[in-house]
Amino acid sequence: MANHPTSKFLVLLIILVTLSTTFIPLLSSKNVVYHNVKRSGMFDGQILFAPYEGTTTYLINSTGVVNHTWPSTYLPFFEAYWLGNGTILRPYTYSGLLYGGIQIINWDGSLSWNWQYVESGCTTHHDVKVLPNGNILMIVWVSITRDQAIAAGRNPNTIGNTLESDKIIEVHPTGPTTGTIVWEWQVWDHLIQDYDSSKANYGVVGEHPELIDINFGDSFVGDWLHTNSLDYNATFDQILVDSHNFDEVWVIDHNTTTEEAAGHTGGHYDHGGDLLYRWGNPQAYRAGNASDQKLFGQHDASWIKAGYPGAGDILLFNNGYNRPNEQYSTVDEFTPPIDVNGNYSFEPGTSYGPTNFTWEYKATPPASMYSQDFGGANRLKDGNTLICTGMQGKFLEVARQGDVIWQWTNPYPSPNSNAVYKIDYIEPHTQLQPPENTTNISCTISGGIGAHVTLKNIGVVNATNIEWQIHVTGGILKRIKLSKNGVCTLLIGASTTVATDRFFGLGPITITVQVGNTTKQAQGTQFFVYTIIKS
Repeated sequence: MANHPTSKFLVLLIILVTLSTTFIPLLSSKNVVYHNVKRSGMFDGQILFAPYEGTTTYLINSTGVVNHTWPSTYLPFFEAYWLGNGTILRPYTYSGLLYGGIQIINWDGSLSWNWQYVESGCTTHHDVKVLPNGNILMIVWVSITRDQAIAAGRNPNTIGNTLESDKIIEVHPTGPTTGTIVWEWQVWDHLIQDYDSSKANYGVVGEHPELIDINFGDSFVGDWLHTNSLDYNATFDQILVDSHNFDEVWVIDHNTTTEEAAGHTGGHYDHGGDLLYRWGNPQAYRAGNASDQKLFGQHDASWIKAGYPGAGDILLFNNGYNRPNEQYSTVDEFTPPIDVNGNYSFEPGTSYGPTNFTWEYKATPPASMYSQDFGGANRLKDGNTLICTGMQGKFLEVARQGDVIWQWTNPYPSPNSNAVYKIDYIEPHTQLQPPENTTNISCTISGGIGAHVTLKNIGVVNATNIEWQIHVTGGILKRIKLSKNGVCTLLIGASTTVATDRFFGLGPITITVQVGNTTKQAQGTQFFVYTIIKS
């Protein structure tokens, strides 16, 4: 058959159309909308996000240009966070949300850390938070059997075979795939109920706002609380917990031991692991009615950082799930009644303040911004707010007075599957790619029962698979000769303490520490099992 020019053109056209609908370029400025402002009026940083239905994490600027991507073989669970110098922290899920893990991914796509919480009936989910010491807070589902829930006072008519509660764990990374749980807080240790006086936790719910009513919050079958975000306040050593199904945010004391966190006393505020503060829906502790409810299935509650407008206030994406009369989402800011010592004012028999929001963004018309699930907000230094309307995959920047300055719609992994749980904002002038220099680990030698060495990452890159050795020699007749070695992983600024086993001896000793290619020595005295280091 003779080749016809028209046939060739049609074939070429079909190929081009197919390619254009199959591949999305890493340049999506066509999705950017500017709202009658100069380019200089918009944010100058970068946005990091992990699409809900994709395995790639993206870094974009305000023009929608993708500056970098991090690949993964797993779907996110749910948002990625910037750690610095090209490294991100990314929670993930596998086996259909049955299991969760956490990865630290380097700029080149290699893994610094890949940790999975393997404990029967437990799954990490939704959110994580890196602490100043490099440890990582994680939310964990805890599967409770029907019999256990009923024994704790749950109404049998509102439970199936299992009920998912939540706990928060703090994990210290110790190796490429290992970590140690150094702290834990469980909701199940802080319950109250007035359903069955013959069961545990029985009491007057309205007289104990510091406790959690086991029979409240039934909007998700099985997933009782649906805790969906965490934040940390370093000034007061407090954790902010977002409970979707209670339509509340909670504050707990992190300055406790695990044992204190399981009780009602101890810690900095002498409340153990009981709630220090709660807000959003006083019906949860019998202190109000439906008209007093402020939060509706909210996400991404966080403290506004020091140095930003509204510092110390709590900012969140208020989804509007089951909002009466009309369903729409807002971004809300409120000011907790907290003093300079981290104590929250409360009058027994009333609800926690404040009575209303400090600031709110509501779209025009309101229903034009509605995300039943997902969503987040970030306060910028100029007072503007970055918003992620999760299910629509739309990002926007709004001014304090409510004007929309900028918006962009995510096209990844495809325009029809573009939901984003929330976003992480990276400030302007942040170094994106990792520097060329090597890791820098300091070591401090101390005594006690055995020789102790504190290792701290004072460099500008994460330190992975750092080998360390401790050698102790000396004593009377030089009878002391022992060694201890291991491997550790330290995020930027993180530290850990390693030690020898307990040993016996008398007399002067020399302690030699080798970390990577660095060696440090200290002189000391061994007095039976106690090691004394010379200053």
